[in-house]
Amino acid sequence: MPSARQELLRLLATKSFRLGEFKLSSGGTSDYYVDCRTTTLDARGAQLAGQVFLEEIRARGWNVQATGGLTMGADPIVVAVAVTSGTLHGFLVRKAEKQHGTGRRIEGFREKGARVVIVDDVCTTGSSTVQAIEVAREFGFEIVGVMCLVEREEAGGRANVERAAAPAPFVALFKASEVRKKHIALST
Repeated sequence: MPSARQELLRLLATKSFRLGEFKLSSGGTSDYYVDCRTTTLDARGAQLAGQVFLEEIRARGWNVQATGGLTMGADPIVVAVAVTSGTLHGFLVRKAEKQHGTGRRIEGFREKGARVVIVDDVCTTGSSTVQAIEVAREFGFEIVGVMCLVEREEAGGRANVERAAAPAPFVALFKASEVRKKHIALST
């Protein structure tokens, strides 16, 4: 029986990984694309993402009250972790302040001083993760860890996130090279 982590890797390799020519949101181009939302919005993929993120949070001893990240890549992960845990709350960071209603940048859990983990689906340059870190800190959260589902291993993303997150550690559950390797193995 495969572990939750192994099963999640298999889903990422089959549902989220594509070879070809792709333009990235960073402006660069790549011979592959990882769209984690096709996995994290899949019923089983959401269960697995919640379980694997939660297992990592617990294994690291991060006693946190919530997970959150920049909408929209983080949204399904935040919900999956909250539902799986039954105790951790979720918050979403808007890309910009609302121009109506409360004008909030952070939606959901909003307890200043709370210990939180920032999550993201894919880290390339790290800009969306860094933005979420900055907004969460500005709000008053204590960031104890930062996690992404897939790290693309390029464009200085890890260094950018580590610099912004310090002293909190940055953890990538999977590297793009692992997902690529699994994708190729399953395709042959």
